[in-house]
Order: sequence, then C-alpha cells, then structure tokens
Amino acid sequence: MSECTHDCSTCSQSCGNRIEPESLLAKPHELSHIKKVVGVCSGKGGVGKSLVTSMLAVLAQRQGLKVGILDADITGPSIPKAFGIKEKAMGTDAGILPVKTKTGIDVMSLNLLLDNDSDPVVWRGPVIAGAVGQFWTDVIWGDKDVLFIDMPPGTGDVMLTVFQTIPVDGVILVSTPQELVEMIVEKALKMAGMMEIPVMALVENMSYVACPDCGKHVELFGKSHVAEIAQRYNIPLTAQLPIDPKLAGGIDKGMIELFNGDWLDKIADAVYELPARAAR
Repeated sequence: MSECTHDCSTCSQSCGNRIEPESLLAKPHELSHIKKVVGVCSGKGGVGKSLVTSMLAVLAQRQGLKVGILDADITGPSIPKAFGIKEKAMGTDAGILPVKTKTGIDVMSLNLLLDNDSDPVVWRGPVIAGAVGQFWTDVIWGDKDVLFIDMPPGTGDVMLTVFQTIPVDGVILVSTPQELVEMIVEKALKMAGMMEIPVMALVENMSYVACPDCGKHVELFGKSHVAEIAQRYNIPLTAQLPIDPKLAGGIDKGMIELFNGDWLDKIADAVYELPARAAR
C-alpha cells in the first residue's frame, strides 16, 4: 500500500481516514419545492438567452407546469421587460417574494429590487455571484415543476456559482450563426461538461429571415453550423430561431406571453419529460 498523501480526490483506497468531498450545493428556501432546474446559457452576450428563456417558460406554462424564472444576469437583467413587469418584488420576515407575470410565471430579477430599471449595478464578480445565490436560497419560489435560470454571458463567477451551488438538471445553449460566436459558445458547452451537467439542446438565434412573399429562408449571418456542433458534441436537440419583428416587438412591449411559433416546441417537450428529482 502506498504512503497516504491525504488527498482523497486522487486515491482509490478505502480507509478509516478517507474524507469524501463536501457538496457545495445550497438548499433552496424552506418554502420552495422545485422539481427541475434548467439553465439557459452561452459564452457570449447578445445572442438571445433571455428571449429563449422567456419563450421556454411560456411554453412550459402552456403545458400546465408551474414555472419560475431566476434572472441570473445581474448587470443586464431583461426578463422583467420581456414580460412587462412594472411592480417591484416584496419581502416578508420569511423571505423574498417573486413577482408573477400575467399568466402566473414567477420571476425574480435584480431589476425588481432597484428603484429605477436603468440604474447600473456596479458590483464586483463575487458580490454578483452572491446575489444569484440569494435568489436561490432566500426567494420563496413555492411549488415549481421547473425553474429556468437565465444566465449571464461568459464562463465566470456567476456560471460557476450556479453550477456548483444549484442542482441544475440540464442546460440549453444559445448561439448565432457566426463562427466566432459558435467558438465562444463551445467554451460554455465544455464548461458544462466539466461540471457534469448535461446539455439538453442547442438553439441558434437569428438563424435566418423568412421572406414575407415566398417564405424562402435568407441566412443573413452566414451558413448555419448548428447541426454540425450538435453532432460533434452529441447534443440531442437543436432549434433555429428566425429574425422575426413580431418576436422583437413582443419583447419590447412586454408581451412575450402572446408569442406564436413552434420553433422551440421539441425543446419544451424535452423539459417537460425531464425526470424530476425529489422536490428541492
């Protein structure tokens, strides 16, 4: 038997001194019972993560699920705008209460706590990551079939905090057709792999414009590579979102809950069918 190095992570022996690594997962609020957690992320900003998060939440709500959205994009929160939420989140002695959308989706975002939506959040990374953690531990989510987390761009503090402290069941990656964006998105994909979190689907936003006269798809940003990336990394589902003025207008007017389109239906079905752990 080799000499003990006291590093149990590299040792396969079983002995009385063995110490298993302590889980970093945080428990949600005691009044929260969440069955599934799905993250929506990318390695780059401006690709449409909030749009995809909002649409998937709406589709899940239409399937009869109890849905929540945790807006983890602290410095660029846009979920309240998409749903036309004007009121602010309130707190009680028990915890923070999320704000409900018109159809009953619970939302928590930093903009729901600021006096003015346009106030900048000038915080360092660890403080931002701490705020996201509190949205999990201090918010009273109640009974939820699925909680979507709208991630900030990149693979930094916040994503690491979410992946380490929140029991994420799967992630959905968002990209656009440019090869540069795809390279950056692959970084997020590889990070999810390092954290042993399955990638459920890849969504390519701004994939094409449909001609209003003939319906032909015009690829403004170049040829799509979403199928190639999905095959390379064994991602089971893909979807392509068009550049659609109606979608953009729905976001701007806070009426995303009224959108029509079947682009994300298969991914929404996969979320619905995702096995639920014991409610957390």
